Amino acid sequence: MTTPSPETLTPPIRPEYQRELTPLHNLPLERPLPLATRLWNQTWLRKSVLLAALLLLWQGAAHWQQNDLMLPSFTQTLHAFVDDMLSGELPAKIVISIGTLLKGYAIGSLLALTLSALAVSTRLGRDLLSMLTSMLNPLPAIALLPLALLWFGLGEKSLIFVLVHSVLWPMALTTWSGFMSVSETLRMAGRNYGLSGLRYVWHILIPAALPSILAGLKIGWAFAWRTLIAAELVFGASSGAGGLGWYIFQNRNELFTDRVFAGLASVIIIGLLVESLVFATLERITVKRWGMQR
Repeated sequence: MTTPSPETLTPPIRPEYQRELTPLHNLPLERPLPLATRLWNQTWLRKSVLLAALLLLWQGAAHWQQNDLMLPSFTQTLHAFVDDMLSGELPAKIVISIGTLLKGYAIGSLLALTLSALAVSTRLGRDLLSMLTSMLNPLPAIALLPLALLWFGLGEKSLIFVLVHSVLWPMALTTWSGFMSVSETLRMAGRNYGLSGLRYVWHILIPAALPSILAGLKIGWAFAWRTLIAAELVFGASSGAGGLGWYIFQNRNELFTDRVFAGLASVIIIGLLVESLVFATLERITVKRWGMQR
């Protein structure tokens, strides 16, 4: 068996060459998208199409059911909604519900942020948050209604108490999870700058965990809406002036199903407005602008 020479083991050297590119003068550098594609790329249009499809499905189901007491049509609900809006009854109920909701939501959010900041700063605070969320987070807010009535009476304070409970624990958990997911590099940078305590939480943890905090705010808002409507349905008016839940409960007793659907539609519309105007704007000017979220 012969040994190959070193020349045969050396890979061949390919000659270098330069290929001149022919410019394409007759082809445009960019082509406009078709009108249908540009329209379909608009998020608001796609959502509007889905909403129109759902409304048509509702209208068709109502016509097939042919029972206004069980399922009023979309047009009947719209007529009842417009009538009560023009009469001022529905706006008054919305103002009452929104006022109560904002109070409980603000208190619950501040308490959640405080508990999370305490938990990330001290071991005792971490143990306290873990123990309280394990005990109280599975407890439904409606289960606290008897205690709320006993402690605060039939009024706004009882509603605020159950709202704080419904907002506090899920938001505290999401905020704490966001704080724990902050990278160690950012933590060390904050310590190198001499930050500690509340300054460390405010300048390092909150900006880094802002996506989780915003998610917690969304979850807390949804929980607060559910709890408020359910609480008003259970013990009715607050100090003689009920909100949307009382509006729905009263019309259900009087068998005005179209107005019941109008009250439910009001809750949905307010939720969509808050989601698209408040939370979407916050995400656009913060986490999306900073490249923390797509």
